[in-house]
This record gives sequence, C-alpha cells and structure tokens, in this order.
Amino acid sequence: MIKLLPIKFLMFLMFLGISNLVMGQEVSGTVLDDSSQPLPGVSVVLKGTTTGTTTDFDGNYTISASNGDVLVFSYVGYDSQEVNVNGSTLNVTMKSGVSLDAVVLVGSRNPSRTAIDTPVPVDVIDISELTSAGPQVNLNQILNFVAPSFTSNTQTISDGTDHIDPASLRGLGPDQVLVLVNGKRRHNSSLVNVNGTFGRGSVGTDLNAIPSAAIQRLEVLRDGAAAQYGSDAIAGVINIVLDNSVNELRLNVTTGANFAKNANGQTGGVDGETINVSANYGLPLGDNGGFINFTGDFDFREDYSRMKEWEGTLFNRYNTVERFANDDGYNLSQLLDDDVADVIQYGNAAGFGLSPTATKADLQTFLFEDNTTAELAARGQVRSDYNMRVGQSEVRGGRFFANLSLPLDDVGTELYSFAGASSRKGNSAGFYRRPNESRTYTPAYINGFLPEINSTITDKSLAVGIKGVVNGWNVDLSNTWGKNEFLYTIGNTFNASLQNASPTFFDAGGFNFMQNTVNLDVNQFFEDKLSGLNVAFGAEYRLENYEVIAGEEPSYGQYTQEGDLITNPIQNPAVDFFGRSRAGGAQVFPGFSPANELSRGRSSIAAYFDLEADFSETFLASFATRFENYSDFGSTINFKLATRLKASENVNIRAALNTGFRAPSLHQLNFNSTSTIFQDGIPVEVGTFSNDSRAAKLLGIPELKEETSRSISLGFTAKMPDANLTLTVDGFFVGIDDRVVYTGQFKGPGTGTELDNLLSQANASAAAFFANAIDTESNGLDIVITHKANIGTNARLKSDLAGTFSKTKRVGNIKASQVLEDAGLVGTYFPEESRIYLEEAVPRSKVNLTNNLTTGKFNVFLRNVWFGEVSEATATVANQQTYSSKVVTDLSLGYQASESLTLTVGANNLLDVYPDRTIEANRSGGRFDWSRRSQQFGVAGRFLFARLSFKLK
Repeated sequence: MIKLLPIKFLMFLMFLGISNLVMGQEVSGTVLDDSSQPLPGVSVVLKGTTTGTTTDFDGNYTISASNGDVLVFSYVGYDSQEVNVNGSTLNVTMKSGVSLDAVVLVGSRNPSRTAIDTPVPVDVIDISELTSAGPQVNLNQILNFVAPSFTSNTQTISDGTDHIDPASLRGLGPDQVLVLVNGKRRHNSSLVNVNGTFGRGSVGTDLNAIPSAAIQRLEVLRDGAAAQYGSDAIAGVINIVLDNSVNELRLNVTTGANFAKNANGQTGGVDGETINVSANYGLPLGDNGGFINFTGDFDFREDYSRMKEWEGTLFNRYNTVERFANDDGYNLSQLLDDDVADVIQYGNAAGFGLSPTATKADLQTFLFEDNTTAELAARGQVRSDYNMRVGQSEVRGGRFFANLSLPLDDVGTELYSFAGASSRKGNSAGFYRRPNESRTYTPAYINGFLPEINSTITDKSLAVGIKGVVNGWNVDLSNTWGKNEFLYTIGNTFNASLQNASPTFFDAGGFNFMQNTVNLDVNQFFEDKLSGLNVAFGAEYRLENYEVIAGEEPSYGQYTQEGDLITNPIQNPAVDFFGRSRAGGAQVFPGFSPANELSRGRSSIAAYFDLEADFSETFLASFATRFENYSDFGSTINFKLATRLKASENVNIRAALNTGFRAPSLHQLNFNSTSTIFQDGIPVEVGTFSNDSRAAKLLGIPELKEETSRSISLGFTAKMPDANLTLTVDGFFVGIDDRVVYTGQFKGPGTGTELDNLLSQANASAAAFFANAIDTESNGLDIVITHKANIGTNARLKSDLAGTFSKTKRVGNIKASQVLEDAGLVGTYFPEESRIYLEEAVPRSKVNLTNNLTTGKFNVFLRNVWFGEVSEATATVANQQTYSSKVVTDLSLGYQASESLTLTVGANNLLDVYPDRTIEANRSGGRFDWSRRSQQFGVAGRFLFARLSFKLK
C-alpha cells in the first residue's frame, strides 16, 4: 500500500500549445490505486494546456474536456497515465512506480513508514523496470548490478557452488543476510559452500529459485536486524514483495549470448546462449480487492569456457606403450600386471629399445618420463583437446509462484497465501583427468576424461496466514514451510580403484534442508499517543531438519586390487603401473557414504517486542528486543535502538545501534563428506568432519556456538523537491565475534596414527572442519542519489547513483586450541587464503550509475557499474595478485510497437571488459587466465540480448 501524500507534494506538468477555450462537457470519475482504494491528491491535467484539477479525499475529480482530448493523471510514487476522453465518465486505476516514498515492510513495523522516513537505510528496487530494460533476468544478477552493497557472481570449478551463486550484503557472508518473502522468513539452501569461493563454509539462500517476474519490488534493509527478525540478520534483510496485479497478462521472452573476443576458449565468436520465458497473470477475487497472481518461467543457459589451452604435461612414455597396444587390439588392463613382457613388446614397437630382461622397476623409471609433445602429434591432437570448462555451468530449470489475498469481510480480515516450486538441472565439469595421472584408468579412457557434475535442485515453499483487526490490534497468524533438495549424479567419470568393474555414471547422493516457521505478529498504531506510537509484539516457533543422503557404493568406495571394498586401514588400494594408489570414489565428486548419512533436526522459539514513537513531528525513536532459544545451543537476547531526527522539512538524520546473532546452521553442525579441493592448484581429497567427531577431538577443535554481533549505523536522507532529487548517506560498523569459518586442511603424520586411520576410512588425505575461529570487523559507507527530470514535453529521465565503500578484516588472534598451538597448526586453522576470501575476494567498493530515459514510444537504459579491486585468494603471499577496478557498461533500447508489445535489444558489458589476467604463478598451467577464486563481475565478456514483452489487459 502506498502512503497517501499531502497535496503540497503534487506535481503539475507543464505542456506547450494552446488548449480549446470552450470545453464541451464536464468529465468526472474516480481514481483508485492498484489495490482499488481511492487515491486523493492525484493531478489531472488536460494535455497540452495548463488546465487541471486534483482528486478529492474520495479520489473523485471533475474537469471540463471534449471527446478526443487527452487527460494526464500523475501522482508521486505512481506511473503517469494518458487517457483519451470518450464520454462524461472516466475512471482510472494508477499503477505504482516504486520510489523512496513507497511504504516498506522491513526496517520498521509501523504500517505507514516510507523508505526515506525509516530510521535505518532501506533500498526499494522496482523489479519491473529492471526486467523490462536490463539484460539480467535472474534475481542474483539483477541485484549484483543494481544494489552496490550486494555482491553475487557465478562460480566455476566449485562443485555444487557452480549451480547456486553465493551472495553477500555489505561484504559479509551469505549466511549473514536474512531473506524474507512478503515479510516471512525464507528457508536456506541445502548446499554448504566448502570449495574455493567467496563465502566458503557458509550456507545462503537460493534467490534464483524465485522467478523475477513474480516480484513487484525488493526491499533491501542495510542494517543489522536480529532484534527484529531473528538469526541471520547481521548484515541486513532482503524482503521480496510478490506481485499482486490483476487482469493483466505479462509475457517476456528474452534470449541472448556472449558475443565476445574471448568466447570459445579465447578464439572469439559466440557462446553461452541463454533463453528465458516468463509469464504472469492475476485474477481479482471478490469485491474487496482480493486477488490471485500466478507466475511461471523457464530458462536455459548454455555452458561456456574461457580456457585457451593446457600447457602442462599430458602423456608419459607408458601412455605411448598403451597407444601401440591399443592400436594392436590388446587389452590394456593386462599391461598392469607383473608380467612385463607385453610392456617391453609394445615399448620396443614404439622404438624405446627396452631390454628383454628389464624388470618392472626398471621400466617404471624409464616409462615415467614425459612424452607429451610426441604423443600429441602421434594421436593427431592439440593441447586444447584437454581443456577444462572454465567459465559457466549449463543450467536448465523452471519455476512457478503464486500469491493470493482473499478479504473475508469489509473490516480488514484477510486470508493470504503464497507458494512456489522450482526445479533446476545443472551440468558442470571438474579438472581434466589427464592420461599420465594415477586417478585416470586409461584402459577405459585412453585419452583421459573430463568428469561432469550433474545436479538436480528442487525447491518448494508454501505460506498460509490470516490477518485482521481484533479490538483495534492488527493480528497476523501464519505458517511458512520450505524445503530445498540438492542431489548429485556424476557422469563421464570413473572409480579408478574399481578398474574394469567401474561404471561411468554414479548416483552420488545429496542433501536436503527443511524449515517450518509459525509466526504470530500483533501491532497497533496509536495516532493520539505522542505524535504517533506504534506498538508491536509477537512470537515465532521454527522447526528445521537437515539430511545427508548416501549414494551408491561405487560412488564413494575405494577398492583393493582384487575388487574388495576397503573397510579397514590394513587393506591396500589398487595401484597403477607405477605403484601409485588408485583413487576411490567417483572422480571429481566422491559420493556420500552410509557413514555420512544422517538426519538432524532442531527447534527454536522466539518472542519480540517493538516500539516506535514519534515524540514530535521532528523526532522519532524505536526500540526492539527479541529473545530466542534453540534446542541445540541455548538462548540469546538482542536489542536494537534507532532514531530519526527531522533537521528540516526535507532532511532527516538517522542512527541505529543493535546487537545480533547467527545460530550455526544445521549444515555447519552436521555436514560431513569427502570432496576434491584444489589448494594452489594441487588436488587434495579433503574429508569434512563434524565438530563432535573423533577427528575434531583429536585436534582440540571445539563444538560450534553462535556468532554474536554489534553494529552501529549513522546517516542522513535529503529530498530536494525543486530539483526532483533525493539523497541518502549511511555509514556503518559491524563487529562479529566467534565467526564460523571453514578451516584449512589438516593432514595426519602418515605413521598409522588414529587420525591417519580416520582419514583413510573417509577416503581422504586431509581433514577440515567448521569452527568459531575468528572475530571480524566491517565498516563502510553507502550513498544513494536519485533524480527525476522531465525533458521537453514527452521525455522523462530517471537517474540513480549508488555506491558502497566497505572493508572487512579479522581482528584479534585466531582462536585455536592449545593442541593446535602446540603442534604449530594455528595457520591451518585459519589459513591465509581464507583471510583473502573473507576480506578481499569480492569488491569492497562498488558504484552504480543508472540512467533511464523514456520519450514517446522509446526507452533508453544506460548503466555503468564500477567494480572495485579484489585480491587472489592463495596461501602464497607473493602470489596474492591485486586485480584492478573495472567499469562495466550496460545499454538497451526499447520500442513500444503497440499498447501491448514492446521490443528491447541491448547489451551487458557492452565494451567487452574483463578482469585483469592472472600472473603466471596463478595460471595453473594455463587453466585460469582469469581468477576463479576472486570474482568481480565474471569473465563472460559482452552479452547481447533481445526481449519481447507482451502486456494484455
């Protein structure tokens, strides 16, 4: 609902030309807002004249006009409408155009507080404008390019994180941002990020499970709010307000691709094709403003790669022996036994001159030598045949959302619900398994192979509630349920230890997370207390459950030479010709074993109390407190105090002080698995162990506890009506104690110790944990400037300049146990690359300038985004390369071909800008010409798109 603004804020439009001096009739009607309520103070002007009027308190107006004349209806916060006169009665429904004067749902429980009047900073983002003119269609990327304090990028070579983009607000972690839908808590993803990306060790919310076409607007609260909304709201809150339009069918078809100089492995051309089709339609229900709104969409994105060619070794002389044997039709697996006569035979066929009496040890030394150049020539291959897929994974998915409101009487009782379902299938690739590696079983893949991770991500949610007025109190009772599931199947791969018996496709298992939240919210605004007093209180009961699902045995098992599953440390795995142990499990992603399988639940209860008082027309103060108790770690109580002072008619000064917390997620408490993690380009099979495991106790790693925070914000807002300009400036400080991180990799001494045996049982060579290892501090400044201007008689320019400048750093000592200190392993508990991920792996500064010009049937959208510098996340200090800041330009041109059809063409990254290339030490033999660990805006290059937009009323 948009706040009713006083008449003094009316905007009268001036037009050139002379009107008719004599009007033929009196035209009257009623102007309603988009929730069918009367809208007073709307400007009604006869186009081309200075003749006009305004609507009264009931939304009624009367004006003299002739048939064929055009009336222009305008009002702050709404899109202007031009309507032809055809009769004596003309009723109009205004459509909201989101602005800083829009009432917001987050940051204040006062039902009439606007974004510019809140005591804390709230960004209100009009999604319809961005999805019609901007190149981005998924929610993460829309926010990344429009909200400077928000960061999200597509990851590469990062297992499941290739398919769910981690997101950040104010440089804090993905799990320190609370996401709401229509003001109700949204469930998290089931994926925990454990590979080499920003947000490693965290659990975020899968924003891309929500179709952007289902969203009316976004509200981004840039301030700690745990005292209002509970756990996770340390950095702030993102509230997604769903669309409630009716009697309008909106259909968008967007397609595009990368037209970039570095497309197709840096050869240039076109790649990364995408298509998105979305539809939205709503129906009115009853006579009191009820509605049901449906949205569906489908999208597909093709993978792309920015790797030019592999520059390291590929083949040894043994691979040459294999080629000759294979050409002769010989069974390559027979070359692996202790009878080396066949190896000598084919080695001499290759011209190696091997002695007939050579032993296997003699042959191992000779045949281990590199022979890459000769083998590439003999096989008719080039180095790029062995490239990885470094860039973007393939994703195909569909989403459906519904939003319902059903008034039950004339006094505000309303039944409401919203629900969503999505399914996505992703395909990404890992590191190429080269023929000269022990993990490549060459009898099955003589040229090696590129293993693929296939994901199936399903997301379901349902909220049902009823709200109404009881003895003057607004009461809202709701239940919100959500579940996210992430399943893995691994293809084009092999369990090398199974040798000939291995399949090439594996069910690797997965995990799911369920959350159910019951809320009771009560509030009342007392107009006669002080200059206005809002009292709110409520309670919450939340259930959560996290499950790890085991895969099939070959996906995780390591086997002996005889094909027996290894279950104890005295068994030895199968070996290759050189005596190197064959890796167990599906290559690229070993499956979850029955030992990993679990189902863990917990519950929490909470109660809050919230006061917001206008002590005078110039001074507002609010206080909130919230008590929360978790069944698995105890209780916490938090506070928030905020104030706003009207320094003048158009200038507000605002400040807030709060404490907060984040409960460790069930994922962090219970996730355990084995995965391949690359540390400075070296593959390490890392077992993730829970904090109550025996391995954790051996290293003195304590059980997880909650993070606690304290934050301060101070800023001001200003409106300059004569210049149509608004300005907000906010500084902030956030301190977090006992921050949960994902540790480095601990290795056993290799002497048969208990830790060595535990690692062996997990099919791992190192162990990692989640731990409350550090304290951090973040501070920064957010600036938002909005300007609107009319140009000539039919052009309107809207400009937004927004920037964030922030810094996060570790403070104090690493909180390692005495066991780790005595062993000199404090640097492993929180390693140097983890510090970079925390402090410098995403831009600490970002500035966004957006210009949107509408003139007649044309719309021009221009956006420039400045991404600040980042640093390479590596443990080698000398290689911590700094990548310089860059500017990315988006441009689009829209044409309204008819009342119902709009055509838009444009570009993201119009100038084909890329991050700095990596130095030689960080290229990993040609794999990464651009960093995969530290992301600014991706490496896709120029993306061109076209969009058809239909609106049928």
